[in-house]
Amino acid sequence: MERHIYEHKHKVTREDRSRIKGHKPFALWFTGLSGSGKSTLANEVEYILNKKYRVHTYLLDGDNIRKGLNRDLGFSQRDREENIRRISEVVRLFVDAGLVVLTAFISPYRKDRAFARSLLNEGEFIEIYVKAPLEVCESRDPKGLYKKARAGEIKQFTGIDDPYEEPENPEIVVGTDKLSVEESVDVILGYLLKNGYIKSEV
Repeated sequence: MERHIYEHKHKVTREDRSRIKGHKPFALWFTGLSGSGKSTLANEVEYILNKKYRVHTYLLDGDNIRKGLNRDLGFSQRDREENIRRISEVVRLFVDAGLVVLTAFISPYRKDRAFARSLLNEGEFIEIYVKAPLEVCESRDPKGLYKKARAGEIKQFTGIDDPYEEPENPEIVVGTDKLSVEESVDVILGYLLKNGYIKSEV
């Protein structure tokens, strides 16, 4: 069937879309254990990019996506991989549309994050490792998931009975066990400013 599919070329290019928006398109991929602070940081960074820097953004959050696009997926390794594959393709489309897209997913496997990176141009994928020890994440347990996993109510839970593969060369690392939300956000925005992804506030 695939041999009967032909890519349709668009007259409006990625560069055209970016020119109208006035900034580069790229993806901020937040990865880390449940409870590490991915969603909190992604929300804060998006808010500041939107309000202070006038950047066109969209945030894809793990739980929200599983209520819609990926509601048919479970938490087996195969389903986790499919979850990230679909998200990666959505990210590719959003970046192609000229947006800055932020994702907050555990995305526990290196090869899946590498796949997401491979879909974008050089420099368009910024991996942010939201780093916190398991015991810290478990002590926070904002959704009560670790408690349920320890009780056997949730199977294949990352960090308990399913592995999390730490990023080997992320662009940004924020240790949320040591840094406040504000300090973590400053680290991320500092990287974006230093490397020309965003311009000084307008």
